[in-house]
Amino acid sequence: MYSIFHPLDPNERLPRELILEGRRHRLMDIRHLEIAAALYLPALIAAIVALGALHLNPVIAFIFGGVLLVGFLAFVATAKTTE
Repeated sequence: MYSIFHPLDPNERLPRELILEGRRHRLMDIRHLEIAAALYLPALIAAIVALGALHLNPVIAFIFGGVLLVGFLAFVATAKTTE
C-alpha cells in the first residue's frame, strides 16, 4: 500500500483554508451575528403578539420591532472578535 500512497507527514501544516474551516465549525464558537439572527425573529414575534394582546396600535408594535432590530444590530456591532 505504501508503494502507491506514502505515509502522511505528521509535521506537515494544514492549508490555511482548512485551519479557518476548523475554527468556523467549533461547537462553542458561534458568532454573535448567528446568535442575534436566531433570537431576533422569536423576540420580534413575541413582542408583536404581546403588544397586540394589549390592544395597542400596530404601528407602535412595529416601531418597537424596529427598535428591537437596532438593539440586536448594536449587540452584533459591539461584540469583540476572538480572531
